[in-house]
Amino acid sequence: MTDNILEVEHLTKEFSARGEIVTAVDDVSFTVRRGEALGLVGESGSGKSTTARCVLRLIEPTAGTVRLNGVDLTSLRARKLRNFRANAQLVFQDPYSSLDPRMNVSEIIAEGIRIHRPREKESVVRDEVAELLEVVGLRPDHLGRKAAAFSGGERQRIGIARALAVKPQLLVCDEPVASLDVSIQAQILNLFQDLKSRLGLTLLYIAHDLATVRHLCDRVAVMQQGSIREIGTREDLYSHPQHPYTQALIAAVPEPDPIEERRKLTARRAAAAAGAAAEAASLTEKAAR
Repeated sequence: MTDNILEVEHLTKEFSARGEIVTAVDDVSFTVRRGEALGLVGESGSGKSTTARCVLRLIEPTAGTVRLNGVDLTSLRARKLRNFRANAQLVFQDPYSSLDPRMNVSEIIAEGIRIHRPREKESVVRDEVAELLEVVGLRPDHLGRKAAAFSGGERQRIGIARALAVKPQLLVCDEPVASLDVSIQAQILNLFQDLKSRLGLTLLYIAHDLATVRHLCDRVAVMQQGSIREIGTREDLYSHPQHPYTQALIAAVPEPDPIEERRKLTARRAAAAAGAAAEAASLTEKAAR
């Protein structure tokens, strides 16, 4: 058995917009090993969330293959695709709109169990839901409450419990801390790290910057304009970034040390000024010819 739980090869997604074809994901290939967390990083519009949705078959890819445990997901239809859904789950970015306001916490978490294991005893479902609530750091008295009664961080914990309820092998996290306060972000990242260690989870973690993936991910893939520019271990990518876009992303990561942050800001301004001066000199030279 291969060590890769997820294999994405030559994935492409095109959209039609006003009579033109827009390529959102352009010939993307990567693998995710069992038990690792792969960060997929890029600014807004880079194609990372579209890639994640193609992997999960929430939208149909234009071309390419996606294999989970060696099974080509792009070829699955109807019942087989439904069975696959239990193996790969999504944690959404927005914890406010991703939870049904009509359902209480117990119903939200149990929904996936009832869909994928419809014959399961109700007592077993209740026990599993209570256990999941504890795993994500919430209390048993939260079970009967509606989503509106919780903070953003608590709602995201509920969303994580819901995703874990069907015992997925792959958890796709689409910028799950982007809409949370910085202090809450750290708590959720620590929760993912704990779940990865405790449950042996495999994560595909989407983020728009390199700061949030540094703590969690084993490897990082950097996306820009629908393509992967660089992929490598966390240590190599942070210590020796090869692509200019990766270097720019790392330079933009805030430093907790104010002195070091000022030094980085000064260096960025100097580099920008040097680049502007070089461009101006080039234009002057061309005008003089």
